[in-house]
Amino acid sequence: MSIQLTRSGKNTLYVENPVLNAAGVLGYADEYRHLIALGKLGALVTNPVTLMPRTPANGTRVVPLNAGLLLHTGLPNAGIRRVIETYREAWARMPIPVIVHLATASSDDLARCLDALEAVDSVAGVEIGVQDDTPAKDAARWIGTAARSDKPVLFRLPFGADETYAATMADAGAGGLTISAPPRGTSRDAAGKLVAGRLYGAWVHPLNLHLVLRITSKVDVPVIACGGVHTVDDARTYLNAGAAAVQVDSLAWARPAQVELIARDLGGLVVTQPVGALPDEWYPGMSDTAQREQ
Repeated sequence: MSIQLTRSGKNTLYVENPVLNAAGVLGYADEYRHLIALGKLGALVTNPVTLMPRTPANGTRVVPLNAGLLLHTGLPNAGIRRVIETYREAWARMPIPVIVHLATASSDDLARCLDALEAVDSVAGVEIGVQDDTPAKDAARWIGTAARSDKPVLFRLPFGADETYAATMADAGAGGLTISAPPRGTSRDAAGKLVAGRLYGAWVHPLNLHLVLRITSKVDVPVIACGGVHTVDDARTYLNAGAAAVQVDSLAWARPAQVELIARDLGGLVVTQPVGALPDEWYPGMSDTAQREQ
């Protein structure tokens, strides 16, 4: 099964499974290899990378919530050149394509990051993320810069961006759209201090599903749905709504084995339980390989 993640052209990005991770969830390469069989995913999306190094946020970084969590990291990373130097060989060994997520605040920063990635054959594509308040005209200009790259380009919409914003990005040259960045919020930590950050939880799914339905009817580029995927049905609902693929985020931290189960199910690797099978012969998500090993 081959799934098209970016528009048709000389540098179209294809994957073999519609389930990916979201940026900021699984690190930069194979850090989660002991928890998730990464080869079952369609691609690995790296943690955000910036032109210059960034240090971690000060103070509380994770605030548990009744319906999920709030995360404030500060986008720590070593900067594009050091990240390439550190992970280039690991990317080349990955069993799936690698998509580098670039967090940028200017066209010049983005161009310099893309220049650094051009010669890295082990990077299959880039996903561009912008600040939540970035005007569409500014983001379109950055997409125009990225579209000149030889790498396929995905653009991650800010949370709440509507179909007009999405269509502007597609017209500017984005090969595909990710819907969307996690919403932002503020909560108190255990010490009572107010902490601002991004919000994660299953409740995000219906919000982004609404956006996916609106945007897929207005744009002619592939869409990747992201946010609140915690079950196979969550992922399949996004696909039924018109998304070409899905990205899984906080589930990978809470129940990493479930990520692999979703990928195997949507990738056609799960065996249907036959009538009359005994309970100890079958389990949810069982694959053909596992069946032969029984």
